[in-house]
Amino acid sequence: MRKMLAGSTKPVTRHVVSKLSASAHLSYRRAYASSSLFLSSTRPRHASRACSTQLQWHCFTHARGAKKKATLSVNDIPQGAIDGPPLPPQDDEPDYPPLLQEVRNNLLKFSHCVLLTRVGGFYELYFEQADEYAPLLNIKKAKRKTSKGSKRPTVSMAGFPAYQLERYLKTLVQDLSKHVAICDEYLNDASTRAKGEPQYTRRVSRIVTPGTLIDEHFMDPWENNYLLSIHVNPEALKENAVKVSPGTSKVSSVLNLPRTEVGLAWIDLSSGDFITQSTDIASLPSAVARIRPREIILDNVFAEEQNSQMVSILKEDGHMITFQEPAAQPLSVVDWIPMMEDVVEDFDHKNFSTGEVAAGGSLLHYVKHQLLGARTRLQAPVRHQAEDHMSIDKNSLRALEIRSTIRDGSHQGSLLHSLKETVTKSGTRLLTQRLSAPSMSLSTINERLDLVEEMIGYPQLRQDVTALLAQTFDSLRLVTKFTVGRGDADDLMELSKTVVTTADLAKMLQDHVGSRNSILIDSENRVVETRRRQCVPALQNRFDLVQPLELAQRIQDTIDEEGLSEYHRIENDQAAELEEIAQDVLGREAGEEDLKELPKRIQPKPHMIAPSFKSATDGRDDIWIMKRKASKTLEKLHSTLDGLVESKADLEQQLRKTLGTESLCLKWTPNLAHIAHVKGKDVSRVTTQYPKSLSSSKSTRSFQVPEWTRLGTQMDETRFRIRNEEQRVLSDLREGVVRNLVKLRRNAAVLDELDVACAFAALAIDKSFVRPVINAGTAHHIVGGRHPVVEAGLGEQGRTFAPNDCLLGKDERIWLITGPNMAGKSTYLRQNALISILAQTGSFVPAEYAEVGLVDKIFSRVGSADNLYQDQSTFMVEMLETAQILKEATPRSFVIMDEVGRGTTPEDGIAVGYACLHHLYHINQSRTLFATHFHALTDMTKDFEKLGCYCNDVAEEAEGRFSYVHRLRKGVNRQSHALKVARVAGIPEEAIAVAAQVLQKLKAEVAKNEAGTDEQLAPRQAATA
Repeated sequence: MRKMLAGSTKPVTRHVVSKLSASAHLSYRRAYASSSLFLSSTRPRHASRACSTQLQWHCFTHARGAKKKATLSVNDIPQGAIDGPPLPPQDDEPDYPPLLQEVRNNLLKFSHCVLLTRVGGFYELYFEQADEYAPLLNIKKAKRKTSKGSKRPTVSMAGFPAYQLERYLKTLVQDLSKHVAICDEYLNDASTRAKGEPQYTRRVSRIVTPGTLIDEHFMDPWENNYLLSIHVNPEALKENAVKVSPGTSKVSSVLNLPRTEVGLAWIDLSSGDFITQSTDIASLPSAVARIRPREIILDNVFAEEQNSQMVSILKEDGHMITFQEPAAQPLSVVDWIPMMEDVVEDFDHKNFSTGEVAAGGSLLHYVKHQLLGARTRLQAPVRHQAEDHMSIDKNSLRALEIRSTIRDGSHQGSLLHSLKETVTKSGTRLLTQRLSAPSMSLSTINERLDLVEEMIGYPQLRQDVTALLAQTFDSLRLVTKFTVGRGDADDLMELSKTVVTTADLAKMLQDHVGSRNSILIDSENRVVETRRRQCVPALQNRFDLVQPLELAQRIQDTIDEEGLSEYHRIENDQAAELEEIAQDVLGREAGEEDLKELPKRIQPKPHMIAPSFKSATDGRDDIWIMKRKASKTLEKLHSTLDGLVESKADLEQQLRKTLGTESLCLKWTPNLAHIAHVKGKDVSRVTTQYPKSLSSSKSTRSFQVPEWTRLGTQMDETRFRIRNEEQRVLSDLREGVVRNLVKLRRNAAVLDELDVACAFAALAIDKSFVRPVINAGTAHHIVGGRHPVVEAGLGEQGRTFAPNDCLLGKDERIWLITGPNMAGKSTYLRQNALISILAQTGSFVPAEYAEVGLVDKIFSRVGSADNLYQDQSTFMVEMLETAQILKEATPRSFVIMDEVGRGTTPEDGIAVGYACLHHLYHINQSRTLFATHFHALTDMTKDFEKLGCYCNDVAEEAEGRFSYVHRLRKGVNRQSHALKVARVAGIPEEAIAVAAQVLQKLKAEVAKNEAGTDEQLAPRQAATA
């Protein structure tokens, strides 16, 4: 052979592979397959050393059948060392065990998220995320070995019990504004496990972000949880834009940008609301402030430096922004339909602008990605038409404290807080929406006012309606749970009770309508009375209760409420028990095997720390949440189980009698399964017939009885089938809810309107509000107007509010108000703006009489604050707000301005103040309340015919005491009385004395200068005459 290899040119025949026995080859394949299971999917694999020589005879493929031959020339066989770089040393140890490798792969796939991985009864953080977030979540961090005897470094880990998931989600999502990927466990079926797969498969089931909350308990039930998508062409922003503001490149304003179209689309996944709007870049900050989204989605093109101005505008108000890669194929309106409930007939995709379609498509693309394929059913999109609603700009929402206070952003002390008499959560959300965007439709406003007046006129009806509303649940959010497959038996019971209560309420309204129609209408008030009688029937006719009532009855006939309550009681007991040992377990690495090492005395019950899906039965008495007659199959299975339980009792009694053991009982344990157990003297009596013991002590003995093993297995199988049937029935009920989705949501909307109307009626009675007269004019006539929030605060202190009139109209369009500090000028300005908002919301107003012409926009420039983060001084902030007013106000707008120009020198301030008045008077022609301490403005505007001067005063009393006269009078008050306020504030008397001396000198100089000016002007005036 050696000679042949050296010199022969004859072919050499190799039969090495073919000579391997079939069994040896199979063993080799199995060995290779088993070893490959440990290879990481991300671990680089090296090319075979043999294949790198490019020899065909090492790389041929063989198959079953006839033997194959490979023929080579001797000269083709390589000699000597193999060329090429040496291979790196091979480490037979895998990178990580399967669990940690799954975690590492998910961290790479969802790199933008905090990953929570379900491991038994815990959710756990690993690697660098455990190091980063364990201190923030205030949970203990530990180190975990990758495997026994491994030389690899330990891995950081931290975790918490699964039942505390929402507690930590709140911290991560709401407080830290993080995206959280939740990786859950899914039980593999028996056939999959038989193939060598693990018992559980883990995969990320959902990504939770601040804007995609659905049913989390930490959501604010009183506010919508909006996710907003903004679409704007970045190139259009660059065209005709002011590149740099005059004087500095650091100050920017949306008013310097072109009037580019902006498409908005926002949804609340928890209630299914879907709304779109078309606006422009200048109005964008105010629109976003009104929507108040939890999260904003932008195309990732805006993350680039050259397009960052949009981001700066949004971040100025602290909004959370998520950048998204645009979809390869943008979603059209037709593509929206699969994600919506039954589309209404008037749904026409042509009604939406290009920007709205793009924003809506981006929004739904993001939602599908975050829910990872879970289907949701949104309501049909509603267009928010700017011309149908009063616009309250961003500054006014803040200055008027409509939803929160200026000082600390709290709810208490806001307008919403003072008006909140609603009894349902969804009713409060509707109230918030109406206050943020009052109606511009006279018919809509009057319909709301008619309903409020009806509730005032019939207090018993209002009380009964309110009592029934208090028994309902948040239907809008309940039904949304079922659209994503999350509704449980508790949600079904709450929904059924709400439907039944709604039916009772509809019957009550029907009875009221019948009794009202039986009374003749007074001929003097025929028009008003006829219109008012239509408001309740209009609401009643919107109820659709036939099929929802059938569903509610089916739910109540199916679910065992007592069993459900018992189930929750046991759950709570188990959770309390688990909480005591959770952190100790985590401190010992909390691996799946660690729990088995706990001392038995403190081991939790087996089904407490258990996989996400528990097995057929744990042997304990089950708590059934479905009634036996929920289905024929369930009734039959329960009968079978009852028979088996009787058989068990008979077998137990028979064994006691046969063996003479009174202590014998048949039971099940997690470790020994179905056993017979005896104690005391009975231990020796069973040894003869059952010599084999499974467990024993001095006084007890456990052994196996074949009859009980067979019977127990049958009981387990029956329990398993009952559970499966309960889940099937539950799924049918869920489908029933989804089929009635549209009807349930429409009924819920009617309940919300009733709740708001009853709240306004109670408010009007308690606080003596009156019905406003709303017309299409531009007048604002208020007699005895009051500030609703300030009045409530004074009432708690036992003080009364001083009312004031406001008569703006064709004779006087602007009121220029002067007076001392602390006399109530700012309060007066705000109260009149709030009266307009309340009137167009559909509420009665705090006044003796109110006639309000429709207001299209509310603007306010009150208060002072800087914005150092944006490099804006107090005066710059003031000017930005003023610029917004002067550019946006219309003759139908209502403007309040306080102390314009005070952030600069008196001369500059007076000039700016006069310019604003001049612009508002001649160009904007808006209804305006303008308060100032620049008394010269009253002289400079004497030729403004439709401008009136009004003031309030200080009443001097004996011994230096004084009091404010809050009621306005016509005229000018040139005394600000600042030193009186300084003394009340506690400034030292020495400082006040110095200030008084300086003030006296300044007044003397001013009087002297004015006299000199008059002397110089007198000859000129005479010559001119």
